[in-house]
Amino acid sequence: MTIELPTPDPKPQTRRKFLRRAVRGCLLGGVGVLGYAYGIEPHWIDVVRLRLPIAHLPDDLVGRRIVQISDIHIGESVADSYMIRALASLAELQPDLIAITGDLMTSRGEEQIEHTLEVLQHLPAAPLGRFAIMGNHDYGYGGGYWKTANRLTTGLTDLDVRVLRNEVADVAGLQLAGLDELLFRRCLIKPTLRQLDPLRPMLALCHNPDAVDQPGWEDFQGWILAGHTHGGQCKFPGFDPPITPVWNKRYTSGTFDLSGNRQLYINRGLGYFHRVRFNCRPEVTLFTLERAETV
Repeated sequence: MTIELPTPDPKPQTRRKFLRRAVRGCLLGGVGVLGYAYGIEPHWIDVVRLRLPIAHLPDDLVGRRIVQISDIHIGESVADSYMIRALASLAELQPDLIAITGDLMTSRGEEQIEHTLEVLQHLPAAPLGRFAIMGNHDYGYGGGYWKTANRLTTGLTDLDVRVLRNEVADVAGLQLAGLDELLFRRCLIKPTLRQLDPLRPMLALCHNPDAVDQPGWEDFQGWILAGHTHGGQCKFPGFDPPITPVWNKRYTSGTFDLSGNRQLYINRGLGYFHRVRFNCRPEVTLFTLERAETV
């Protein structure tokens, strides 16, 4: 019996060749990750579906749908075509109420207001209303431009989007409290929450989640919907994002149990300030209302 021996490689792999191929593979992999983080994930929307239990909820509101979007950042960075498609697609979720938790635009001053209002015309109708609160970028880049936020508020009102700036709206029996922006000292927590009846259902909108650690929440029990963090936009699987624009680094995205029988939900945002996302897709949150058990 003849045994055939393998033919030796005329060009055996040296350590230098191995390292060269490894470096080339890493470079190609890095280019692929960068392409994905720039070209795919920033526009790959994740629809998160959750139940939202609220104490004392009337029968007529049980099963109703609230769609939360946040940080849409209409302006020079976010493509209009993407945002128009994203807003129009909300109609498929059949929202009863739409809540926008701040940072509707990215603007140095007032130059993006008309542009923002044109894009928001593609927001679908909602029978229980469309509501918004102000974020830090809605005051202009760097903040402090009260006239910018006021003009944006007027334009949104003309579009039938009610802006709550330290106000409470009655939505078919649900008390909806909207807080103004925290970073520029416009967030009046105590005076706003004093308007709430603790024996009636309540829900709060607050752009910056750091506001939940401020005084004034002592008599509030229930859910607070927030945004601002973008979920960090980039994070490695299994780890928290390395950069988030909040003082309390625990507040990244998702659900958090707070003191005083409060719950916080942080939306990852639909837009971006810089076009890059990795393992942190843009988010639309669909809440289905249900009655919470009371003690």
